[in-house]
Amino acid sequence: MAKPKFPVPIEKNNYYEIDITGLGHEGEGVGKVEGFTVFVPRALPGERVKAKITKVQKTYGYGRLIETLVATPDRQEPPCPIYHRCGGCQLQHLSYEAQLRHKRQTVVDALTRIGKLEGVKVHETLGMEEPWLYRNKAQVPLGEIDGRLAVGFYAPRTHEIIEMQGCPIQHPYNDEIVHTTKQILQELGIKHYDEQTHTGLVRHIIGRVGFHTGETMVVLVTNGRKIPKAELLVEKIRERIPHVVSIIQNVNTQQTNVIFGRETVTLWGNDTITDTIGDIKFDISARSFFQVNPVQTEVLYGKTLEYAQLTGTETVIDAYCGIGTISLFLAKKAKDVYGVEVVPEAIEDAKKNAALNGLENAHFEVGGAEVVIPRWHEEGVKVDVIVVDPPRKGCEEELLATIAEMKPERVVYVSCNPSTLARDLRYLEDHGFKTVEVQPVDMFPHTFHVECVSLLVRDRISG
Repeated sequence: MAKPKFPVPIEKNNYYEIDITGLGHEGEGVGKVEGFTVFVPRALPGERVKAKITKVQKTYGYGRLIETLVATPDRQEPPCPIYHRCGGCQLQHLSYEAQLRHKRQTVVDALTRIGKLEGVKVHETLGMEEPWLYRNKAQVPLGEIDGRLAVGFYAPRTHEIIEMQGCPIQHPYNDEIVHTTKQILQELGIKHYDEQTHTGLVRHIIGRVGFHTGETMVVLVTNGRKIPKAELLVEKIRERIPHVVSIIQNVNTQQTNVIFGRETVTLWGNDTITDTIGDIKFDISARSFFQVNPVQTEVLYGKTLEYAQLTGTETVIDAYCGIGTISLFLAKKAKDVYGVEVVPEAIEDAKKNAALNGLENAHFEVGGAEVVIPRWHEEGVKVDVIVVDPPRKGCEEELLATIAEMKPERVVYVSCNPSTLARDLRYLEDHGFKTVEVQPVDMFPHTFHVECVSLLVRDRISG
C-alpha cells in the first residue's frame, strides 16, 4: 500500500477507536486520532466509536462507522427505513432536542470563530412541535432497479437512486403524487430518462402542495416536448389524485444536473397553486421559489417583522426578495417596501402576489441587489430598514458597502448559512453597525441546515 506523501497518524483501511467530540457542518461526527481530525458520518458527540478510515488528506480524514462502542443518550432509532442509504437527511439518528441544541451551537461557533463577535445574544433554536411531514415540495428522479421503474432520492455524492416507498419529512400528498404518477407512467409504458445514454423521457416527478389550501400540482420534467398518450396520462392523474388542480410539463433536454429547463407548459388546470403564509396569499408556479416548510416560514418571517420594528412610517428595502414573500409581510406594516431580485420570473410573481393581496406599497425591480440598491442610493432613496435574505454565499461586498453608506436605522439579516452570516456581520460591525441578537430557526428538521434572523442597529458611537 502506498504511504501518504505527508506524515499522518492514520492509514486508509485501518480501524481506529475514536472519541466523538462534535458535529461537522454537514452533520458528521468529529473526533481526533493523536490530534488528527477524523470525520465519521452517523457518529454523535459523546460517543466512542470504531471506524474504518476511507479517506486521508493532509489535515483530516474520513471514516466509516463500524460500531458504536459507547452511545450517547441523544441517539435514537431513525424512523425512515432507508435513512442510512439516502442522502436527504443527516440527523434522524439524533434526538430532536439535541438537533436544536447543535444548530444553536453551530451559529455560536460561526459568530465567534469567523465573525470574531463576542457578547452577541444567540437565542435557543425555534423548533417545530411536530418535526415531520413538513415539506411542501418533492423533486424525485426516476430510474430503473431490477428492470422496473423506480423513484427515490440519490445516495450521498452519487446518482444512485435509493428507492423509497414514502418519506417521513414530506407532506403525505407529495408521496401520493410521486407514487401514483410513477404507477401511471408504468401502466402507459412511458419511459424514464437515462442520464447515461441521454435517452428516455421523464426525468423527475415533482409534487407541490398548498399546506393551507390543500391544492396540489404535479410537474413532469421531460427530455423532450412530446409525451405519448398525454391525454390519457392527464386523465388518469386527475382520476387518482383528486386534489390536483394543476398538471405541468417542464421541458429539459440538456445533459445537466439542473432539474428544470426553461420551457414550461400547462397540460391541464391552473398555471399555479395557492397557499398562504399568515394572512398573505401566494400564487406558486412550477418553478417559483417558495419556502418548503410553511409552518416554520411563518415563524421566520414573524421574527423578521419583529426585528424590523415597523410603525407604518418606514421605507424598507428587501434585498434578494424572490417572489416577494418577506416583502409582502413587511408591506403590511411599512409605508413603502422596495424589493430587488435577479430572477425576472420571480419579480413577475412578486408583482402578481402584491396585486393578489391588494398591496400597492410594494415595488419590485429586476437586477442584482449589489447593482440596483447602490443606484437607488445614488438616486436619493432614503431607507429606515434594510432586510437581506441572500443565498448561501452571503451578500456581495458591494451591497454591504452600500448598506453602510445608506446608514439605515436597522438591518435585519435572514441567513441560511451561519458561516457567511458571520463574515457579513463582521463587515457591518466594522462599518457602523452593532449586532444585537440572533435567532436560529429550524426550517429543515433532521438535516444539518439552520436558518437565522439577526438584528443589527446603527452604532451611534462609531457610526
